[in-house]
Amino acid sequence: MDEVVISPERATDQVAIAEVVGRAFAHQPAVVDMVAAIRASRRYRPGLAFVARVNDSVVGFVMLSGTDLVTMTGERWEVLTLTPLAVLPDHQRVGIGSALVRAALHEADRRDEPLVVLEGSPSYYGRLGFKPAAAYGVTLALPDWAPPEAAQVYLLSKYDERLTGRIEYPPAIALLTA
Repeated sequence: MDEVVISPERATDQVAIAEVVGRAFAHQPAVVDMVAAIRASRRYRPGLAFVARVNDSVVGFVMLSGTDLVTMTGERWEVLTLTPLAVLPDHQRVGIGSALVRAALHEADRRDEPLVVLEGSPSYYGRLGFKPAAAYGVTLALPDWAPPEAAQVYLLSKYDERLTGRIEYPPAIALLTA
């Protein structure tokens, strides 16, 4: 396989990103709209969305954006959520998704973020250091098809044990998780 280059997304990548996300989530086309809605919202974090390129073509994408963690006392903390992770079907299972996630987590840690939450495969994301969210007092409302262990967290260097409570997604993401 040709060399894979991971870099922050550029404005000129948006059409290619929509194509990658659309093909990776062919069964859930609203994910393309979710990405655009996140970018247009205050939850978008410039520099925390990455692309994978092979021969200068975008073949993968990951985005970290802001979401609320609401404590038992109603206090709100903004933390990060990872959604979506998308790789073109013909480029999957060669490490591109893992490389994208690692790049995003590294940059989030460099920016002193405390943690990242996601809904996803425990076997896939567990290999990347994600842990069951419930073990850290974090709850995510999961779709009916998702097992409880799909709710996961990645603790970054600035993790604070006070960050317990429920995740309340912003509208762009909440529509897809309902």
